[in-house]
Amino acid sequence: MLATTAARPQVAPSATGGAPTTQTQMMTPPPVSGASYPTEVGAEVRTNYLRGGFTSTTSYVNNLYASSGSASIAETTVSVLPTIEYDATSARRHTMVSYSPGFTFYQPSSELNEVDNTAAIDYGLRLTEHTKLSATDNFQDSSSPFSPGYAGAGGAVSGASETSTPGVIPPFAKRLTNFANVEFTMQTGLNVMIGGTVLETELHYPNPAQTPGLYDSNSRGSSVFYNRRLSRSKYFGATYQYLDSLANPGSGTDTTQTHTISAYFSFNPTSRLSVSVSGGPQYYQSVQTPLPETGAWGPSVTASMGWQGTRTNFAASYSQGVTGGGGLLGAYNSKSATASVRWLVARTWIASASGAYSNNKTVGGILMAGGQDGHSISESATLEHSLGNQLGIAFHYDHIAQSYSGVAVIAANPDSDRETISISWHFQRPLGR
Repeated sequence: MLATTAARPQVAPSATGGAPTTQTQMMTPPPVSGASYPTEVGAEVRTNYLRGGFTSTTSYVNNLYASSGSASIAETTVSVLPTIEYDATSARRHTMVSYSPGFTFYQPSSELNEVDNTAAIDYGLRLTEHTKLSATDNFQDSSSPFSPGYAGAGGAVSGASETSTPGVIPPFAKRLTNFANVEFTMQTGLNVMIGGTVLETELHYPNPAQTPGLYDSNSRGSSVFYNRRLSRSKYFGATYQYLDSLANPGSGTDTTQTHTISAYFSFNPTSRLSVSVSGGPQYYQSVQTPLPETGAWGPSVTASMGWQGTRTNFAASYSQGVTGGGGLLGAYNSKSATASVRWLVARTWIASASGAYSNNKTVGGILMAGGQDGHSISESATLEHSLGNQLGIAFHYDHIAQSYSGVAVIAANPDSDRETISISWHFQRPLGR
């Protein structure tokens, strides 16, 4: 579970903007790559392996408001989490497929017992020396506001802007989410690259009675970008993005469309550090039947950084702009920030922590009075210890707090804490050796 051998990684691989491996190949900076900064430390960075394992967790949840009750209760949960992952890299391809079912049992609130499913696909194909196609798909079926088991690698941090309203999580209610992204890049000159992205985000609540105040939604969009290499460590470019977010209130229409034009600058002062900023004008249109259409111009800003050493990595991001979907009705001026740190403390010990904050304020439509305005904050911390080549133990703490007085399911369960202990067994087999 833990790595013990030192390595010399770059802060960002080809998907996220590290220093180029040659003078001819360009990288795709974080504002347009759609990938997250790496979270591994040391020799955790490995490919061409078949991995699998089994994790058993016992958790204590504070402040659980079962069935939207008025008094909180303490809850104990036991989870069983098998995993399997295939990760293969060749000269032209990278393929990663992972799947993890989960079985969680609550006591005394057995009606909350759940079966989770998490799956991910990441595929990259270099069509020619300077042309690349990549695709990702992430699916989750869960009813817990926390990560399955424990998030040992910390939260994911991306350098791209938000694609839907962030930070709204119904506590202990079934939800299905899926994010798909396809990107094409072509280097047309020694220092020039162009590319485009198509993405889709789906959010579905199978039992609406569990989520009063929240609604099914989806976001679809595309973007194009121009990327210019100023030097080996500096990139500059421009991007245009269109997003169409649709919420389903059961009757009428609720759509938010955004058009965003941004310029970005990405700087890699060393192979371990990446800093990116982007910003520009954004126009939104919001339609909520039977109200008239509303629209306005505003700013869109994103900043991110990532640092990765042999024993420690750190990543952080901030994003501001108009968003839609995410379970809420209408268009929102959203501000969000995320951070993640991971530290190889000793040969068999790894510590990690992550946090996220989001604030959403209505910008027009039926919710102009701010009925669903709110903010959320979450933190987590993990300490992992290797007990051998295949066994490990981890201690994890989660906290989530949400303030949305106009969303009944969140107002009834505004915050929760979870303490977890996990025992893991895993195997790893090299491919093609």
